[in-house]
Amino acid sequence: MDLKIKDVAELLNVSQTTIRRWLKDRKIPAYLLNHQYRFDKSEIEDWMMRCKLQMNQDGFTPFEEKQIYPPATGTQQFSFYRAMHKGGALVDVPGKTKEEVIVAVSKEIASRVGLDADVIADLLLDREEMMPTALNHGVAVPHPRDPVIENPGGDVIITVFPKNPLDYGALDGQKVHTLFFLFSSSDKSHLHLLAKIAHFSSQAANLGYLQKKPNSTELLSHVKEWEATITK
Repeated sequence: MDLKIKDVAELLNVSQTTIRRWLKDRKIPAYLLNHQYRFDKSEIEDWMMRCKLQMNQDGFTPFEEKQIYPPATGTQQFSFYRAMHKGGALVDVPGKTKEEVIVAVSKEIASRVGLDADVIADLLLDREEMMPTALNHGVAVPHPRDPVIENPGGDVIITVFPKNPLDYGALDGQKVHTLFFLFSSSDKSHLHLLAKIAHFSSQAANLGYLQKKPNSTELLSHVKEWEATITK
């Protein structure tokens, strides 16, 4: 999907001037089409995740990091908690490969997402073929390429703990112990929730907690407390 400068500025909550500055400094992936800059949505998504996982390693100042992921206020303040509350958690999901786990989870969550299980699996596997959705430190975020939730603000995150850690093609080579299946209602909420997942998963205390495979009630309590403390 081709995006223009104004589209990316709106998705990332920054000005068009900021996007042009990043283009000039070669900080953001783009390509030229008929002498105009265009952006691939999937590349922008992966770029944004790298910015959150590798703070300041791509040449961004702390101020620009806050622009990419602005302080959460109003309806966004507990967006991570609300999406996880809708989705719940699945513990010890069987499967020797990520494909087997994705298919098994798709059958379990079809009613929560409002889609056919086979359709969910196809959408998720299609995204994985394009590029693995694993973050660092044993966390992955399987998700479709495009929003699939029709109800605005009805984003859903299902937390999945596979029975055994999975080879997932992560950049750090670590096996995945936790998967956040993300289904969003808009591109903007999709990027916002991806950023929150990356921020949550970058903290050692949260990673240690996830490896204990908490049940849905315990996990939601932990996430709500964490989300109440963050400012970006």
